[in-house]
Amino acid sequence: MGIRAYADVELAQKRLSAGAAERCPSPQYSSGASAAYRWALGCAEHSPVTGAGDAEGAPDLPALTAEVDASVVQMEDPTSRPGPRDYSRGVHDALAWVCGHSDHAP
Repeated sequence: MGIRAYADVELAQKRLSAGAAERCPSPQYSSGASAAYRWALGCAEHSPVTGAGDAEGAPDLPALTAEVDASVVQMEDPTSRPGPRDYSRGVHDALAWVCGHSDHAP
């Protein structure tokens, strides 16, 4: 998956679940990041933003990147409310890290 090893993504998910979420900007951000990690690990039936769900197991790099792009579109939507925008930012930040576009894991 992406450029991060499965074990690294799994560890990031565990840290987020174990209390790192308290350091997140909002509960919606934490929820988005958690959903992104679960999907990247192949533990969710549908992607967190677009709802794509045709593939089995962990998504490949093109699918991860497409979901990052979709989260950007949602974050930049001027009609988006703060809660959904925070969720999209959490998805974006988690998947950007998984894909190697960021050095910071939520």
